[in-house]
Amino acid sequence: MGVSMKRAVELHITILLISFLFAVSCSSAPKDSGDNNETRVRTEKELALGNREAARGNFENSLSILTECRRKAVSTDDPSLITRVCLSRGNVLFTLGKTDEAFAEWERAVAEAQALGNLELLSVSRIFRARGNLMSQKAPAQSVLDEVNRESANIKSDRLYIAFSWQAKGLALRALGSYREAEDALKRSLEIHEKDRHLENASYDWYTIASIRSLANNIQGALQALEQAITLDRRVENSWGLAASWRAMGDVYRKAGRAQDAESAYSRAREIYLAMGNAYEAEQTRIKSEEN
Repeated sequence: MGVSMKRAVELHITILLISFLFAVSCSSAPKDSGDNNETRVRTEKELALGNREAARGNFENSLSILTECRRKAVSTDDPSLITRVCLSRGNVLFTLGKTDEAFAEWERAVAEAQALGNLELLSVSRIFRARGNLMSQKAPAQSVLDEVNRESANIKSDRLYIAFSWQAKGLALRALGSYREAEDALKRSLEIHEKDRHLENASYDWYTIASIRSLANNIQGALQALEQAITLDRRVENSWGLAASWRAMGDVYRKAGRAQDAESAYSRAREIYLAMGNAYEAEQTRIKSEEN
């Protein structure tokens, strides 16, 4: 895999990681016990909205929504809600390059889950933090993998959290160069997402599998994985995912020496970014297409 492809994959993995975890929720709607849950119920819906905005690349709008969610979660003193909002908000901050603020949110999530005594939510929070350490290269991949393996043993009831732990394992294994094991881990995540119809999440799984296959010099396999990602993102109209996959496809084609196909893929990505109103990513794609 060329340097430019690796750089592109790492950038987009950082961004697209957001897409697989925002539908996750440990709490169900409370039964009618006479309590006033209006603010919490409303905040749960707003959290889901903020997560969807992030999954589609609308990061500034997502951060605004999640910041208000955080205020409401704190105002109701709901530790579970505070934890989950902090996890989501940390991801958006990380994607926007605000690394210190992101880790502060993840640390708050760990502290809230620990005080709550919710072992599953605590382990999920620690895996979020570990994944951030991996993506920011603050910790060796092996230590991250060890932590994910240890904490994932506590995640048993929530299928999306289970899928998330498999994704984190896959990323750590990819960083270690254990490509077959990395793909196997992502396929475990993919199985859950496909069965439960979380198509944006399944698209991200395929996208990550493509990066693993490209690193393993399986060019045709990488292209096939990206085609799967594009098919799913078309079904859910995820423009951000579509543009990212077409740009990654351009990288893979260029690695294979297929310059004309690479330019066509880059052009497709640029068109989608422009249609989204994202001039910055469109320009970055243009620059990438002109790299030697």
